[in-house]
Amino acid sequence: MPKISSLEEMEKIVKNNNRLSWDGWTVLYTYPNPVGWRDAKGVLVKGKWHTQQRFEINETGWEIPKNLVR
Repeated sequence: MPKISSLEEMEKIVKNNNRLSWDGWTVLYTYPNPVGWRDAKGVLVKGKWHTQQRFEINETGWEIPKNLVR
């Protein structure tokens, strides 16, 4: 997983990927999943189920999967 250490770089990544968003300093990756209701990471968004992964910042930045960095 790539390490993103700059806020500016992470803001650019989030801006260019419509499945990424912010929750404070945490980056959220939310994608549709019709069976998200039975997943511990399931969230209801506008009446539809999704799965959501959270990428917390640590001392050196964010670690997010390579496929999310465009």
